[in-house]
Amino acid sequence: MREFHPLVNGTASIYVCGATVQGVPHIGHVRSGLNFDVLRRWLARDGADVRLVRNVTDIDDKILTKAAEHGRPWWEWAYTHERAFEDAYDSLGCLPASYAPRATGHVTQMVELMHRLIDKGHAYAADGDVYFAVRSFDEYGALSGQKLDEVFQGESAATGKRDARDFTLWKGAKPGEPSWPTPWGAGRPGWHLECSAMATEYLGREFDIHGGGIDLIFPHHENEQAQSRAAGDGFSRYWMHNAWVTMSGEKMSKSLGNVVSIPEMLNRVRAPELRYYLVTPHYRSTIEYSEGALEESVSAYRRVESFLRRVVQRTGVVPLGTDLCPEFVTAMDDDLSTPQATGALHNKVREGNTALDAGDDIAAREAAACVRGMADLLGLDPLSPKWNESTSTDTGARQALVALVEHVLEERLRARKDRDFAKADALRDRLKAAGIAVEDNPDGSQWTLRDD
Repeated sequence: MREFHPLVNGTASIYVCGATVQGVPHIGHVRSGLNFDVLRRWLARDGADVRLVRNVTDIDDKILTKAAEHGRPWWEWAYTHERAFEDAYDSLGCLPASYAPRATGHVTQMVELMHRLIDKGHAYAADGDVYFAVRSFDEYGALSGQKLDEVFQGESAATGKRDARDFTLWKGAKPGEPSWPTPWGAGRPGWHLECSAMATEYLGREFDIHGGGIDLIFPHHENEQAQSRAAGDGFSRYWMHNAWVTMSGEKMSKSLGNVVSIPEMLNRVRAPELRYYLVTPHYRSTIEYSEGALEESVSAYRRVESFLRRVVQRTGVVPLGTDLCPEFVTAMDDDLSTPQATGALHNKVREGNTALDAGDDIAAREAAACVRGMADLLGLDPLSPKWNESTSTDTGARQALVALVEHVLEERLRARKDRDFAKADALRDRLKAAGIAVEDNPDGSQWTLRDD
């Protein structure tokens, strides 16, 4: 644990390894984008200028293979799925990246970096390829803890390598594959080289935070750091890695076939409910996907939503609060501890519901403003224009529906307190007949409307 001090006061620079756009995104893919969106919001809360660059890997073995399998041009296949990822990020409430550079647009910067490495004796060309000489850099393994004798890059064998542990910076051209000209021959970039070139192009040779999935620590991030520092760049000052989303204990991946795509998930739950499910666990903890856990998250989000709707219905528009619960601030400052932060948010929801039940509208409004402020920093404020369904074209009808349902629910709550259970059941049945499902919980009743 280290206290965060940005390189330049009043700013925060973040580079996040984005998608390799080979297919439709699933919830494991977008978790990283969501986690670093929360970090960005938290760092910006006091007015800091947060610059977040999230790259797009649009040239890769997997992309070429998938495109060939489907009889599509590789560039069209990549761009189609790049749009799918951007749609997923936007649907789940991610703020737009400051910039989302594509690897294919930065070959010039990659060639420059290879020149620097070769000139310093840290890289060499062989048979049309260019390799980083791992043994030339004494700090290799500093990020991942890898011992040099145990290093395995996961690359296919190559005759030009001086050492099996060396990794590829540039791949010589192969028949039928896209290529770009360089002083060492035509070819295409290696994955590790791409990110170093793009990060430094937009954030400088030293920047604050580099993020990505925990599976990228080795070899990707280790190799990024090695080649950048070997070239003389400070590179990233802090590293943050989010854990996986798993099913049956295995990392969610297309190769395993255990994927849950974003379009499919959004046919089952609303976008803020899915976001709640993915951002409220700690970013370094594994999410073991299950229907039960997803349903719990849906219910938890709706408790927040229901409370705020009740306050708006009774007292009018609630402002976005700036006074946050101390417990929330402490949790977020402690390595972005979203589980504890969410706990503080729900405690305030309970306080607010208690105030409503007691007729204390002033206390309820204060609680609601605080809840909105905390939820907003998680990207989950139900009353924000992004998530508030009453801002759609049928605003008047939806607001009228909300008013009617909340009135009936308050009537039902009074009947239950008076132990008039026959009346309470009749009101519940009246709502059910109208297609409105009511769920009772300790924080008050919440309701949903059937799509039909």
